[in-house]
Amino acid sequence: MLLTYILVLLLGLSLGSFYNVVGLSVPVKQSFTTRRSACPTCDKELSAFELVPVLSYIGLGGKCRGCKSRISPLYPIVELLTGLLFAAAPLLLGWTSELFVAWSLISLCMIIFVSDVTYMLIPDKILLFFTVVFLFIRFFLPLDPWWDSLLGAVIGFGLLLFIAVISKGGMGGGDIKLFGLLGFIVGTKLVLLSFFFATLYGAVIGIAGMMLGLLKRKNPIPFGPFIVFGTLTAYFYGEQLLNWYFHFLSAP
Repeated sequence: MLLTYILVLLLGLSLGSFYNVVGLSVPVKQSFTTRRSACPTCDKELSAFELVPVLSYIGLGGKCRGCKSRISPLYPIVELLTGLLFAAAPLLLGWTSELFVAWSLISLCMIIFVSDVTYMLIPDKILLFFTVVFLFIRFFLPLDPWWDSLLGAVIGFGLLLFIAVISKGGMGGGDIKLFGLLGFIVGTKLVLLSFFFATLYGAVIGIAGMMLGLLKRKNPIPFGPFIVFGTLTAYFYGEQLLNWYFHFLSAP
């Protein structure tokens, strides 16, 4: 089994590298299938040695081998996160059919993370592609009851739309559509819990960033990354946390 987990980790690392390319290409209408892997500063095409997930970044000291310019740490972070999440999924869920949902959800989240952190944009093309993917998956692996997906989608979409209306644009259209899709994937309870965690993470990081002088009050920050990690927290730990919470409430 150890070998199996190592293989899943390596698969996740490789996919994380691909998700970087997708998340950086689609928002600017570039083809990620034909995009060359090159240094963004000097445009030097990268060799196979420079494309090994995580290890190349470490080996090169986070700099381009040609022009010595700094390479964004976003690349190894996404690669490592994807690899660790892919390997953690069977540990948390077991080797069940639900892994198809988990790995697809992780893939969506990592692409959205790259896109929103870089451009503050969640492209409709990515959401449309994964909508088709999850319609197919949830047809064969429905929630119990099956209509929980539909209700979760309505609540996820409606909740962020309501916030966007009352805040007069404080929530982007991409965030609203993403939350609708996430509600379809995880259902009613977990989409509400993911919203709680997303706002909690956003508040903590926002306050910490302002205290450290890294963020300014009026400067917008992308909400997509908080949605991503709030959803992953709710998906993997939501049922346990809800059971603990209700048990705590009912305790004498």
